[in-house]
Amino acid sequence: MNKGDHLFLVDGSAYIFRAYHALPPLTRKSDGLPVGAVSGFCNMLWKLVEESRDTSVGVAPTHFAVIFDHSSTTFRNELYADYKANREAPPEDLVPQFALIREAVRAFDLPCIEKQGFEADDLIATYTRHAVEAGGDVTIVSSDKDLMQLVGPRVILYDQMKDKRLGPDEVKEKFGVHPDKMIDLQALVGDTSDNVPGVPGIGPKTAAQLLDEYGDLETLLERAAEIKQNKRRENLIAFADQARLSKTLVTLDQNTPLDVPLDDLFIHEPDGEKLISFLKAMEFTSLTRRAAAQLGTDASEVESAAIAVDTPARGPDLDPAGSAVAAPGAGDAALPLTPAALVESRRAAAAASVFDHSAYVTIRDAATLLAWMDEARETGLLAFDTEASSLSAMKCDLVGVSFATRAGRAAYVPLAHVSPSGEADLLSDKAVEDEIGPQLPIDEALAILKPVLEDDAVLKIGQNVKYDYLVMRRHGITMAPFDDTMLISYALDASASLAGHGMDELSERFLGHKPMSYKELCGSGKGARPIAACAIDKVTAYAAEDADVTLRLWQVLKPRLVAEGLATVYERLERPLVAVLARMEERGIKVDRQILSRLSGRFAQKQAGLEAEIAEIAGETFNPGSPKQLGEVLFGKLGLPGGKKTKSGQWSTDVRVLEDLAAEGHPLPRRIVDWRQLTKLKGTYTDTLPGHMDAQGRIHTSYSMASTTTGRLSSSEPNLQNIPVRTEEGRAIRTAFVAPAGHSLVSADYSQIELRILAHIADIPQLKEAFREGLDIHAMTASEMFGVPVEGMPSEIRRRAKAINFGIIYGISAFGLANQLSIPRDEAGTYIKRYFERFPGIRDYMDSTKAFAKEHGHVETLFGRRVHYPDIRSPNASVRAFNERAAINAPIQGTAADIIRRAMIRMEPALADAGLSARMLLQVHDELIFEVEDDQIDATLPVVRRVMEEAALPVVQLSVPIEVDAKAAANWDEAH
Repeated sequence: MNKGDHLFLVDGSAYIFRAYHALPPLTRKSDGLPVGAVSGFCNMLWKLVEESRDTSVGVAPTHFAVIFDHSSTTFRNELYADYKANREAPPEDLVPQFALIREAVRAFDLPCIEKQGFEADDLIATYTRHAVEAGGDVTIVSSDKDLMQLVGPRVILYDQMKDKRLGPDEVKEKFGVHPDKMIDLQALVGDTSDNVPGVPGIGPKTAAQLLDEYGDLETLLERAAEIKQNKRRENLIAFADQARLSKTLVTLDQNTPLDVPLDDLFIHEPDGEKLISFLKAMEFTSLTRRAAAQLGTDASEVESAAIAVDTPARGPDLDPAGSAVAAPGAGDAALPLTPAALVESRRAAAAASVFDHSAYVTIRDAATLLAWMDEARETGLLAFDTEASSLSAMKCDLVGVSFATRAGRAAYVPLAHVSPSGEADLLSDKAVEDEIGPQLPIDEALAILKPVLEDDAVLKIGQNVKYDYLVMRRHGITMAPFDDTMLISYALDASASLAGHGMDELSERFLGHKPMSYKELCGSGKGARPIAACAIDKVTAYAAEDADVTLRLWQVLKPRLVAEGLATVYERLERPLVAVLARMEERGIKVDRQILSRLSGRFAQKQAGLEAEIAEIAGETFNPGSPKQLGEVLFGKLGLPGGKKTKSGQWSTDVRVLEDLAAEGHPLPRRIVDWRQLTKLKGTYTDTLPGHMDAQGRIHTSYSMASTTTGRLSSSEPNLQNIPVRTEEGRAIRTAFVAPAGHSLVSADYSQIELRILAHIADIPQLKEAFREGLDIHAMTASEMFGVPVEGMPSEIRRRAKAINFGIIYGISAFGLANQLSIPRDEAGTYIKRYFERFPGIRDYMDSTKAFAKEHGHVETLFGRRVHYPDIRSPNASVRAFNERAAINAPIQGTAADIIRRAMIRMEPALADAGLSARMLLQVHDELIFEVEDDQIDATLPVVRRVMEEAALPVVQLSVPIEVDAKAAANWDEAH
């Protein structure tokens, strides 16, 4: 931080309660999760960030942080046990929002800071001191009087709710003393909310008068005998020590150790996709639109985040009476347990969840490691985890491994730790060993681990096994067999309203234990260090605990699979796919850097051309990425109709507004939409993808198996599933995905798979017949609905039928269809009514599915995958309606996801049996992409088609044919 910089510090804890009490109760429509405080918090934060950048209001911040209280217990409780003792517990519906609010801050790409043992005010005080000493200014966003002691010539307090700024003069006007005497005033008055005792009978006015007369607290207490008013004099003498204690309690610690240095608080533009993804997950529609418009992000192309909700640990669910389940401890070959014994075993596992870090072992020699591996062979179980230098399994360096053989018995093997001082390069190997202790050479350790990790008689248990599987493959070890607690949880409890399937969430939910976090181990900000440089004893506690937690979770969760009838889903759709996806990620796909570079240049030229057009149409040059400037041009200068202002007084310029204006025929809104889309493609793909390429020019995406409710896969780093296919620019980006010399890319895509599944599940004779005869399904639908012959049908009529066909699957409303087709709402409603009249089986399917979901709390795919909708019986009509729509769609979308999973699992063996070398590289929704030798294309295409078209068999025999379009070409676009 430099002289003249400006630091904004938001009192996040106070913000939460102000946001909570400022708004009526609000729940997320999809699952009834309370989100009122999160909504208020996000809107306040958005408004603060946006308005603070307006230099006409004040100096824009260069540094920014949101500070929270870590817990209710701090160093002040050691001084005074009753400190804050009268605080009531927070409202029940606020508790699950605390963690979500911290997630919100991180989604805004702002530092989210808290520290064990200190209050947010202490951190604010310390950052304030550092900033002022560096020559900067500080704005503390809070109305808390406890922070007024910090106000000074370069420090103000800003009450955002009242839009009021308090400097030294305003504090004097409010309390009768200047900020430098606020500590003494609070010591005299006390604070009932914090249970600071103060001196009885002295209020703020009296305290201000006494301090004005005697100068400071200590002088006042020493001269208390001079005071004429009897009761006041007696209280000051009798409670002098209490006043001194109160002063200590209210004095903020300006020397709090900072985990995140001041320089790390430098503000920057948020990651548009990350923020939009969070806001969409929270279902904050208005704010999502505002943020997307401001950040130039197309919200429709951003996937909603998987949000974990911090909920109290829940007890075990009771099992269906009379079913037998596998016992924990010996994999699939165990003896059956009765339901009562199962419940007891789960309770016992949870009750045993006392985690003693001191009991974990650090293994530094081969003999000890061999003894542990012998123990794993005896038990037939080994919970296993890797510690590496990064989250990228394809790029990371292996630092160590941990494992557990039974609950409470776990160990860590350091393999590549370095000097915590960071001077490893300057020290000899012996000097490093003297500092951190001996470590097994990686090759020697892996040679001992390999026989057990590849032993069919030892079940390896992991959490998100695909990562560890990939890391081990890179070191010549193919781990098998294995169980994955993340995927077991996903098979059991796929639901938007439950917490996520990460280890920490599962541990808190089922074991009542919060594991040590990576941040606790390695720190954060500039003070963070790589795990290889952390003290080995601390890494042992962290890593061995992970293995211990994973083993205990397996003991709790695995028996439920059989008891709840979901073992087949896990065994046939989840577990076998892990190795398939790992190999796909390992292969990656080749990308032509030069094509991306040319596209970036082309997009930049097109951007410039659009900007020139925009300026010409508008009659002035302005920033098309600025909603404020755009709104003034559209509705101020040009006076276009339909303009609406937001609560902040700014014109709304989201995509819907621009699309509506464009439909009216004005060229400027259309050019703005085109400019935004191009900017998004350039920033997200053509400029960014080269950074993901390895030395061979290949990109390795990472697939997530447990981030959607219906079984669909998602990809990240980079996300290759969101490259648009319906725009010229999106298709141009796909031309950069190429095959190496002598090879081609093969794209194999299911044809209208979800409509075919709908025809089967809902038993629609007309649709089934059309699919069997290979007719144009959309033209057939249009003919059925509008009485128009298929031959010579106008394209507009077919387009309307297509919109209805696909819209029905997703529960489209008359309003939605009207917007999509640009027709009146009553006309759209007539279309939907006519559709149900022509295809009555669809309405019957919808009604029966809703009834089943309300009775059972879940729906099922044709393969038995369950998607839970516990809020489908919600008294809230909007929550209930959302769950009904999702429940109707889930069996269709989930069955399609299951089919392509089965195809992927069967594909590699089928190709190998046919003697083909084709390699599966990508899965994108209903499409698989392969890299094939040119001389094997003709032999490969029929095998790929056959495996995909027969993937449902023998479990499900659809009453309509499944068809696959497969084509080979030099690049992805031409093959699709």
